[in-house]
Amino acid sequence: DVPDQKYLCSNCNNILKKALQTLCGHRYCSACLSWIVRNNKNAICQKCKDEDPSTLSEGSLLAEERAFGDAAINKEISELKVHCVTLGCSWSGIMKNFEEHQSLCEYALIPCHTGCGHMVMRKKLADHLENGCVNNVTMCQKCKQSLSSSEYQAGWRRKPELCQCSLSTFLFSENCSTPLINKDGCRFSEVGCSFRGSKEKIKDHEKNAVGTHMLLLLQHIKQLKASLCTAAQAANGSIPQSELNVNENKLHVFENIVAVLNKEVETSNLEITAFRRQSELDQNIIRGLELKIAELHRCLTQKDAGLSSLHKSLLFSEQASYDGVFLWKITDVGRKLQDSVTGRTVSLYSPAFYTAKYGYKVCLRVYLNGDGTGKGTHVSLFFVVMKGDYDALLPWPFRHKVTFMLLDQNNREHIIDAFRPDLTSASFQRPVNDMNVASGCPMFLPLSKLQSPKYAYVKEDTLFLKCVIE
Repeated sequence: DVPDQKYLCSNCNNILKKALQTLCGHRYCSACLSWIVRNNKNAICQKCKDEDPSTLSEGSLLAEERAFGDAAINKEISELKVHCVTLGCSWSGIMKNFEEHQSLCEYALIPCHTGCGHMVMRKKLADHLENGCVNNVTMCQKCKQSLSSSEYQAGWRRKPELCQCSLSTFLFSENCSTPLINKDGCRFSEVGCSFRGSKEKIKDHEKNAVGTHMLLLLQHIKQLKASLCTAAQAANGSIPQSELNVNENKLHVFENIVAVLNKEVETSNLEITAFRRQSELDQNIIRGLELKIAELHRCLTQKDAGLSSLHKSLLFSEQASYDGVFLWKITDVGRKLQDSVTGRTVSLYSPAFYTAKYGYKVCLRVYLNGDGTGKGTHVSLFFVVMKGDYDALLPWPFRHKVTFMLLDQNNREHIIDAFRPDLTSASFQRPVNDMNVASGCPMFLPLSKLQSPKYAYVKEDTLFLKCVIE
């Protein structure tokens, strides 16, 4: 399947392997995240940089201890449909079975284990060892002569007494009947494996090369079968009895090899079963820890939201007025006026304020480029009645006189306008929603006068609006 973007690593852009999710929500391969953190001090998530550099936060800082395993995405990836791209192989299945297939794929190119430097198909390894591998050399225990596998195959047929017992998994004494363990070579040297080393290395080799040994054994059994068939056809004496005895001995040796190999396979299967069982237990533990981490993360998110709400409430308390008099400081006037002209932000709301401690809750709304009849020519200023905590105890409609003031920062000529509420207007009835429709002065101040150098309504890109409620 063509993988979704969510299955790709934010670093290598390949399918995630042991996916980890960071605090910023992006996913990395376990190895990729480890490499990034190891090679970059205070590494920042590249995806966060690419998406929006202005939103970078502490959560974008990468650290292995701040990431957690994404079990859900790992499970989804393990079920993806895949196929083997090795030429000649028709295998297809799901991702979780792919690694096992890779280790068994008969069409895969693998290096010859003798170190000859050749890359051969796994299914042709036995043929290579028998006919083409220059390093597949063994030594006759009697004459000490080194022979390649092809020379050996040709030689022992012509002269069985030369080295017919030198390549067996079990070395035989002079009468070819007593088996002696070869301490220097692999027990599967008889079927073409030339590996040699210490006891520990041989043990590891035999454990890891079960598949190769099976292929070599199959090849030699085929050859032996062909030889025995020839012997049966010549049973009247055209083939020497000594050669028939050799074939019988070799067949016995192969039976011993198969028995040993079966035992090793059974042992390996038991080890694999135990490993899988332990892996399942470990996965259950990991999933439990991931759930705990997710719960802690959720709690932290809730606490962060609570702190943010408290912070907003504190700012509101600091700015709120409770006596019906409110002074609104507007900064960055030039930019905000341009935003109003372009339509990006046509109006601004002031913080809420109150006519008294338990009075009406109200705010101001200003259109710096005007609204309605004043659009494009005047500053429009409006009064908004908001839903408050004590509305049930207050008289309605709202009937207090409202006075607007734009302050001249040189204290020469303030702009003042006032109005009394229209008691029939919905703007001054008890609010049903968060705030009523705004009402006020659409032609509060000509824009030409706001920007005139004769006045100081805007100074250092700042203006002050004042509202007084009687």
